[in-house]
Amino acid sequence: MRRTLVAFAMTAGIALASPASAALIGQVDTFQDGTTDNWVAGGGPNGQVPPVPPKVQLSGGPGGANDAFLAVTGMGGSGPASQPGSRLTTFNIFSQWADNYLTNGVHAIAMDLRNLGASTLTIRLKFENPFAGGDEAVTNVAFTLPSGDDWTHVFFPIGLADLTALDGTVAGALGNTSVLRIMHAPGLTDAEPVAGILGIDNITALATVPEPATLWICAIGVLFAGLYARKRAREGAVPAQR
Repeated sequence: MRRTLVAFAMTAGIALASPASAALIGQVDTFQDGTTDNWVAGGGPNGQVPPVPPKVQLSGGPGGANDAFLAVTGMGGSGPASQPGSRLTTFNIFSQWADNYLTNGVHAIAMDLRNLGASTLTIRLKFENPFAGGDEAVTNVAFTLPSGDDWTHVFFPIGLADLTALDGTVAGALGNTSVLRIMHAPGLTDAEPVAGILGIDNITALATVPEPATLWICAIGVLFAGLYARKRAREGAVPAQR
């Protein structure tokens, strides 16, 4: 059964009222057309694509058979973090997720996630404005996905108080986002190397966050998910990658 996790510590930076208009509200990436919906990966000193780029799987999403989803692979290893493929990350650049998140009315981004590898994953979003000021910021909220877990529906709040700047300012990163990144980052840092596979589906721009009653239920779900992950780790069910 698919779980639902929500960031419980909501801040004043998330407005519950819908704006009069917003370019991104209702944007959903489902991958049902068989394309990656402009989600790519690459980098390193020469801009290489990773050995295993993001790829659409045509079945096995949260909807079951014939529900497509995006699979993102990290190769891990002890090499430099900039080595293409070492980090588990995918980004959308100058496309449907590039916008001014201070004015477009989007206050949260939801998606379905599933850990398809052997390493525990910790997923955050990163907003980047690298071409005009060098602003980069990551979500304070991160979702830990144990190996072998089912699909999990998550919500990332993206108000000013919900992100931490890695370079420049949060306002600069949100106000002129050129790149939206989904990545494995256990700390408030850039993506880190890991050997694993992440399933992603139904990336959705939201004007609001769930009602308070839902938040209480999901907070309990977060607690039990964390306890379950620690139990599996103690039992050696999640082997470490080296």
